[in-house]
Amino acid sequence: MIHFYYGPGPNPAKIALFLTETGIPFEAIPVDTYRGAQHGATFRTINPNGKVPALVDTEGPQGSPAILFDSTAILLYLAEKTGQFLGDAQDLPQLLSWLMFIATGLGPFSGQAVHFQHAAPEGLDYAVNRYRREAERHYQVLNDHLEDRSFIVGDRYTIVDISAWGWLDRATRVMKGDDRPLEQWPNLVRFMEMINARPAVEQAHAIMNRHAFKTVMDEDARHAMYPTSFSTVPKRTV
Repeated sequence: MIHFYYGPGPNPAKIALFLTETGIPFEAIPVDTYRGAQHGATFRTINPNGKVPALVDTEGPQGSPAILFDSTAILLYLAEKTGQFLGDAQDLPQLLSWLMFIATGLGPFSGQAVHFQHAAPEGLDYAVNRYRREAERHYQVLNDHLEDRSFIVGDRYTIVDISAWGWLDRATRVMKGDDRPLEQWPNLVRFMEMINARPAVEQAHAIMNRHAFKTVMDEDARHAMYPTSFSTVPKRTV
């Protein structure tokens, strides 16, 4: 059995989409990050980094339990476990490259753009500009790549498309104040229309909306989500 630990964010949404696409049996376990559930001792044994998503596969390699965290690692593991959405053998170099493009570029810069526009104190204009411009740059790279092609890698739907969908689905958060944030990148619009037409997307959204997570970014939520911003840094001694 797959135990899927999730919260209301783009990275857990990727895993929800993969699971609904494959039909593999799983249990969805909510972790209310705005309330600090990710810092509990039990969850930290699953993900020492205190983030969602995380996953426990009770029937892992050689029948032993497998514990995973980080959405990219989980997507790779589940794709290999199920034999689905990995593309063809010749696609592997590009699949890994574009997965890392999302994991180290599109995702983190989009996440920081969200943070500095929705959670950080006002007045940090340089940070807002820096991360929004970098998110836009990553959009452009992906838009250019999708010219004359339907999928990011190869000729069929893979975990790279699922991973990109997770963050592009949150473009209105990344591009705060823009109701049509992808309009200037027509290939991204076309890509998202294609992915959102898949029945599994509606099912994935239903999973993500099943639990009534706390959504108000009040002071308690800031402390839960960004504890290092409020902790005292120990002084270094020579």
